[in-house]
Amino acid sequence: MIRDRFKNRNYIIRGTVALVVLIFIARLFVLQVVKNYADIAESNAFYKETIYASRGMLYDRNGKLLVYNHPTYDVMVIMRDLNDQNRRGTPIDTLELCELLSISRVEFDTRMENIKDRSKNRGYSPLTPQRFITQLTPTEYAVFQEKLRKFPGFSIQVRTLRKFAYPIATHALGSIGEVSKNDIENDPFYKQGDYIGINGVEKQYEHLLRGENGMHIKLRDSRGRIQGQYKDGDFDVDPIAGKNLTLTLDLDLQQYAEQLMQNKIGSIVAIEPSTGEILALVSAPSYDPSLLIGRQRSENYEKLRKDPNKPLLDRPLMARYPPGSTFKCINALIFEQEGIISENTRYNCNHGYVVGNFRLGCHAHVSPLDLPNSISNSCNAYYCAALRDMLDHKKYGNIRDAFDVWKHHVVAFGFGYRTGVDLPNENRGFIPNTEVYDKIHGKNRWRSLNIVSISIGQGEIISTPLQLANSAAIIANKGWWIRPHILKGIEGEKIDTFYTNKHYTMVESRHFEPVIQGMEWAVNGGPTGSTARSARVEDIIVCGKTGTAENPHGADHSIFFCFAPKDNPKIAVAIIVDNAGFGGTWAAPMASLVVEKYLKGEIPENRSHVEERILNANFMPHAK
Repeated sequence: MIRDRFKNRNYIIRGTVALVVLIFIARLFVLQVVKNYADIAESNAFYKETIYASRGMLYDRNGKLLVYNHPTYDVMVIMRDLNDQNRRGTPIDTLELCELLSISRVEFDTRMENIKDRSKNRGYSPLTPQRFITQLTPTEYAVFQEKLRKFPGFSIQVRTLRKFAYPIATHALGSIGEVSKNDIENDPFYKQGDYIGINGVEKQYEHLLRGENGMHIKLRDSRGRIQGQYKDGDFDVDPIAGKNLTLTLDLDLQQYAEQLMQNKIGSIVAIEPSTGEILALVSAPSYDPSLLIGRQRSENYEKLRKDPNKPLLDRPLMARYPPGSTFKCINALIFEQEGIISENTRYNCNHGYVVGNFRLGCHAHVSPLDLPNSISNSCNAYYCAALRDMLDHKKYGNIRDAFDVWKHHVVAFGFGYRTGVDLPNENRGFIPNTEVYDKIHGKNRWRSLNIVSISIGQGEIISTPLQLANSAAIIANKGWWIRPHILKGIEGEKIDTFYTNKHYTMVESRHFEPVIQGMEWAVNGGPTGSTARSARVEDIIVCGKTGTAENPHGADHSIFFCFAPKDNPKIAVAIIVDNAGFGGTWAAPMASLVVEKYLKGEIPENRSHVEERILNANFMPHAK
């Protein structure tokens, strides 16, 4: 018993000694390490120099460099040193400084006031370097560096800016700009004057591209002159470069597609169906991304913002259109799955769909048509009749329930909601619900004939070009899709499975065969006619569908979507050309050139006349 008591007491004494030792060790750590950093932060004897990390570079899917870095120079000022000069009676020559930096005295004073304004410059300290002017060119830097010794308190901070290897894919790649007040408040990583991705890939993958900044601590004498590194650099932190990213874009295809869209307004989206990888993403008109780099950024941005052709609009993700007759393919699949039609179902067409005084027109063609031929001929009456057969079918109980079934199918094809593409600012498009029609026609007062225009992709249905391309990829895959994405690889990491998992429609794969047959006939010629022969490509079976979106403000929009080849598809394309009229006249031949360029690598001589016609076309309503 006594032995146990002594044993317990021994444990207590040992534990107490160990605790005291740990306290002393912690205290020494605080005094020698933590306090060292605190002293550095507060002491006038130290100069903390931020060493900016190199931003990650961007490559295309074949390893071709798209975006890299080049040096730029910021003029920094330490306000305490500047004030010391004034107190000594030896102020700097402000006029000479302004002349060197090509600014006025008023601008000099404004910049100084902004630096000291803590509401604008969060975390301001007169002891730390403040950014006075950003982005000197190498020539401006060389001139200023020669006379820098005449301006105590001023120094040069080396940073990097983005450089574009090619003036393409502006909206997809994005740009960087100075952080806003909100950026600084939301992320302690940033401070005033830092750069951040503001759109495109630069914004979406900012956390990967930016890297981690470093810091070098230097000693200063009583006059503020740098004397060397503090403790031989033991407390320095080296920067960590951002991750290099490989994108899904194909540089050659992107360049070619942008050439086709010269002097036009619209979009081209190309996707690899088996992976969801975006091969090309064209928004037209566009602009040279280098315009938004450097000190002229604000001025150039304002010019672009005021351009009536809206070059800043990211049309593939944000523009909204009725999908037109391309949507007949989606409706055909839904009607098949619901047992409303089969491959052999036929409907009459009397130059349109006619019910009493109601008439929705259609062009002349053989009548009646079965399902594949209704697609190849783009018969309006076929889809009006089929939609009404579904919405009025007794198995659903009522039109509201029937419509809900129809909408659930449409949403499963990627319409009505964002696809989740890894780019900012995606628009969701619009697929109406029953409440929308209650507001238009009165609660429970609307009938199938009231909304029959949705059968041909008009009415209240709105899509984005990206959604159209994705739906073409779904048909190519016979019912499944992988979320469209632009990131192919991350240096040293794997991409998120969010962009590799398959998503399925509610339509069985067997129902896709007659629709694909109709799309093949539409391009390559069918037994009763076709509407998209201009999309034919020699030795490649292209399956496609034309569309013409009604435009209340002018000429209709030309639409076409397709995939190729028919077996084992490698590319799905959606093209919209604003104010260009019928889909078969302009969008279809453009799509054929995109397909041929990607699959063959070049356009053969016997097709040069098609290429020349497209390149010379101009549909710009505000031509310069």
